[in-house]
Amino acid sequence: MAYACLFKYMIIGDTGVGKSCLLLQFTDKRFQPVHDVTVGVEFGARMITMDGKQIKLQIWDTAGQESFRSITRSYYRGAAGALLVYITRRDTFNHLTIWLEYVRQHSNSNMVIMLIGNKSDLEFRREVKKEEGDAFAREHGLIFMETSAKTASNVEEAFINTAKEIYEKIQEGVFDINNEANGIKIGPQHAATNATRAGSRGGQQAGESCC
Repeated sequence: MAYACLFKYMIIGDTGVGKSCLLLQFTDKRFQPVHDVTVGVEFGARMITMDGKQIKLQIWDTAGQESFRSITRSYYRGAAGALLVYITRRDTFNHLTIWLEYVRQHSNSNMVIMLIGNKSDLEFRREVKKEEGDAFAREHGLIFMETSAKTASNVEEAFINTAKEIYEKIQEGVFDINNEANGIKIGPQHAATNATRAGSRGGQQAGESCC
C-alpha cells in the first residue's frame, strides 16, 4: 500500500521486557507468550492514518543483550523515534539511565523517545510504581505510558502517540524530511510533488511535507 510518509522506530531495553511482544501486538494484534530471544535486530511494519494521510511505521526490535550492542547501534542514527521499554521489575528500571545515555549518544538529537512500563497486567509482581516511571520521563524529557502486550492495554496508543510527536516535530520544521538519516522518508506519491515545490520556491517551507 502506498504511503505519504514513513517513520522509522527502534524498540530498546533489557532482554525479557517484552519488546518483541509489543511489536507483535501492534503489528499483528496477537500475543505470543513464549518468544525466542531476539538476535541482533528484527523488523515489523504497520500503516496508520494521521490527518487523513497514510503513515507507515517501520519498527526495528533490537536485542537487549550487551553482546549485540555493536550490531544494533548502527540502526539508531537513522531512527526518528524510540520506545524505551522496562517492566515493573526494579532492575530493568534501574538500567534505564544506561539505555538512555547509549541511545542519545548514537542517535539523532531530535529523536522522539517514549518510555514504556510494560507488563502492567502483572500488578502482583510490581516493584516500580507508575509515579516513578512518570517522574523519570519528566526528568529526561520523555513521553511516558504503561502498557501490557498481553492484554493490549495502551499498546496502540504508545506507538501512535510516538508517531504524533514525530508528526508535530515535522510540522514545526524540527525534522528535515529530505534527509532520510533522520528516520523519516517521503512516500512515492509525495516525493515528486515536494521536489517540484522545493525547486520552485528555493527550498522546503513549513508544512510542505509528506505530513
